[in-house]
Amino acid sequence: MTPFKVYILGCGSALPTLRHNPSSQIVELRDKQFMVDCGEGTQLQLRRSKISFTRIGHVFISHLHGDHCFGLIGMISTFGMLGRTAPLHIHAHGDLEPLLRQQLDFFCQGLEFEVVMHPIDPTLNKVIYEDKSLTVTTIPLEHRVPCCGFLFKEKELLPHIRRDMIDMYGIPVSQINNIKNGIDWTSPDGEVIPASRLTTPADEARSYAYCSDTVFRPEIVPMLEGVHTIYHECTYADEDSSRARKHFHSTASEAAQIARDAKARKLILGHFSARYNNEETMLKQACEIFPSTTLASEGRVIEL
Repeated sequence: MTPFKVYILGCGSALPTLRHNPSSQIVELRDKQFMVDCGEGTQLQLRRSKISFTRIGHVFISHLHGDHCFGLIGMISTFGMLGRTAPLHIHAHGDLEPLLRQQLDFFCQGLEFEVVMHPIDPTLNKVIYEDKSLTVTTIPLEHRVPCCGFLFKEKELLPHIRRDMIDMYGIPVSQINNIKNGIDWTSPDGEVIPASRLTTPADEARSYAYCSDTVFRPEIVPMLEGVHTIYHECTYADEDSSRARKHFHSTASEAAQIARDAKARKLILGHFSARYNNEETMLKQACEIFPSTTLASEGRVIEL
């Protein structure tokens, strides 16, 4: 099966600590790497994770709070110093473009690559990126500023060819793609061999949801139905639910309810407040509702 990985570069919240970096992740599928959020210090985390800067083609910014985008201009500047020539595509709320253009004009004159802005509407549940393997869809969230999450969904895969059957019937290699697409094979003597006999079922398509800063929002559950893995912000423990409501964040139990109701397989908690020395209490609270829960940590690689 083709690797589908998520690299956690930062899973802390707004106040910097020595334990956690601000939000950033890399989603990797079929040799393409997509960055989700770009908090301060993301470049160093890329180095520590041994992730090549050159393979990042798209950056998705969930919202315009500094702990999710302050690292962007520095990373773009570094790309320029490394001689990048491929365009860098940035998907974010439209308010980012004039701010970033001003920074680019001041700090990054003479870039040899284009920074392409793709404004998104965080209030919509809409496909904003698509290639032959993957779609990326926005997940409307509710925070102090316009905010959305992102659903990375692998496209349906083709079935596997049964090599023994192909050899037995002497089917030409040129016909394999047709058979994978469900076209039956007709032998030279007129015998029709159903494609289903020549293949085994395809691997299950995988999906990953990144739910950034938000209050408890059960309205997103239908958008996440059956998702393989959810990363959901968990800024506060349950006993601090009043703080969560005040600052438009979620608690451990609320994140777990989203995963449970969406029938997800796994939940990753992240975006931890600096007020906690560890997150074990939050993990315990979430596991009481959704047992298949783990904690994000810098350097962790999640394989779907």
